Amino acid sequence: MITHIQGKLVEKNPTDVVIDCNGVGYLLNISLHTYSQIPDQENLKLYAYLIVREDAHTLYGFSSVSEREIFKLLLSVSGIGASTARTMLSSLTPQQVKEGIAHGDVALIQSIKGIGAKTAARVILDLKDKVLKVYDIDEVSVNKNNTNKDEALSALEVLGFAKKQSERVLDKLLSQQPDSNVETLIKAALKNL
Repeated sequence: MITHIQGKLVEKNPTDVVIDCNGVGYLLNISLHTYSQIPDQENLKLYAYLIVREDAHTLYGFSSVSEREIFKLLLSVSGIGASTARTMLSSLTPQQVKEGIAHGDVALIQSIKGIGAKTAARVILDLKDKVLKVYDIDEVSVNKNNTNKDEALSALEVLGFAKKQSERVLDKLLSQQPDSNVETLIKAALKNL
């Protein structure tokens, strides 16, 4: 119903803003990401999403259409409400949320306050296909190398190397030679660690 609000910025807080639009003040709930994107100038335009419930009409504001779309996708997941979706977009950038879902990174999604393992898995299960399709993320690079990369990463962890460092090295190797097998990846990674 309300797709954006443009007007004079009256009040700016980390969780909400008030925009005066022709004499009417609109309170929009925002994420920390949007808060960091809002300039301290008078004129402001935020993309909006209205949630209507029996007891309240609540407006949410976003600095970009992309962030609003991710918010809407998150709301479609059972167990994710508006406040949890806003917390997710406050903890991670919209890009990180998209990539976390596309790559099936349960640990990243679970790192958000209030999200448990089951909810994180449900978010990924419900939204992975939509995110890959809507944002045109290359599924080939997401799926094809994951098994080889995961096996190589597991082997390197068993050998005592740090997961983050090993992952960086493997990502670099896969960007240079995307069709490397597990054995080649491990040998090349050992030379670079």
